[in-house]
Amino acid sequence: MESGAMGSDDITVVICAYTHRRWNDLCSSITSVVTQAPPPFELLVVTDHNDELGDDVVDFVARTTPTVPVRVLRNTGPQGLSGARNTGVAAARTAVVAFLDDDATADDGWVQTMVAGYTDGRVRGVGGHARARWPGGRRPGWFPAEFDWVVGCSYPGQPTVCEPVRNFIGANMSLRRDDIIAAGGFHTGLGRVGRIPLGCEETELCIRITRSSAGARLVFDPAMAVAHRVTEDRTSPRYYLRRCYAEGVSKAAVSGLVGAADGLASERTYTAVVLPRGIASRIGGLVGLVPATAAARSRAEMATQSAMIVAGALVTAAGYARARLSGATVPERADSQIPIAVAQPALRKSGT
Repeated sequence: MESGAMGSDDITVVICAYTHRRWNDLCSSITSVVTQAPPPFELLVVTDHNDELGDDVVDFVARTTPTVPVRVLRNTGPQGLSGARNTGVAAARTAVVAFLDDDATADDGWVQTMVAGYTDGRVRGVGGHARARWPGGRRPGWFPAEFDWVVGCSYPGQPTVCEPVRNFIGANMSLRRDDIIAAGGFHTGLGRVGRIPLGCEETELCIRITRSSAGARLVFDPAMAVAHRVTEDRTSPRYYLRRCYAEGVSKAAVSGLVGAADGLASERTYTAVVLPRGIASRIGGLVGLVPATAAARSRAEMATQSAMIVAGALVTAAGYARARLSGATVPERADSQIPIAVAQPALRKSGT
């Protein structure tokens, strides 16, 4: 395993994009990376089978003349987030590859915090907090924080201090490049394709990486933070329930690939501890813990959020059960899903 000093020039950042609907977000995401101090070695923007978007990104980068090198690539793999990420990994030339969503912006010091997490050679990846940036600056009153994963953000139950985890939130994570390549990359049978709200490709990859070496650890550092924008179309109960169902289907697929013991390890604690605690706290508020002067709306929100926690859990379980009972499976991985022809060894290594 790698050891020795890690620097910001050991980091390549990959942003994957697929649509002009997120153009302003994408520009903000790019800007948040190229203004990092210290800066990463390089930024790769991978466009997913959308050549016009790629051309526009090239023009944007040329106009802004960033001090960080930026390369714009076309996804050379299957359409979808997994294929685009694999394209970025193959093109990267550093020891570590970081992933930032096209609708997320990195906080100041994001790269610096990430680098500090790799001091221990057993650490194979470092991920961080993704805080929701809601439309109008306020979460919908019915939306429970325990389900912020629905919109790709951090939620109660995740670590509040630096500690090992099973997997990261895909919007804000980094992994050692050699580990990603050795594992064959992100499984292209999993993950979001366009607006289809499937996921868990990062979960499956993280599990395979930690299984590959005794003592390997993935570390979550809440100080490595990003702001993840939530669009208006993701704030409806219909999207919430649709995304919960899709998550159940995705969890079934991951469990079929890696086994339920690992595939559902975090979910068991979440279901048995985090969700009951969330419901209990709201019921406590309803029966008198909320001050009498509190607005009636607050009580209504607590009741609605309790109901949505139950609904979200049931719909997620239904998606999982239906996928498992139907026998639907994800194709077995090929020997490698990263385009080996361009998956050359990193030019920069930790400690060099």
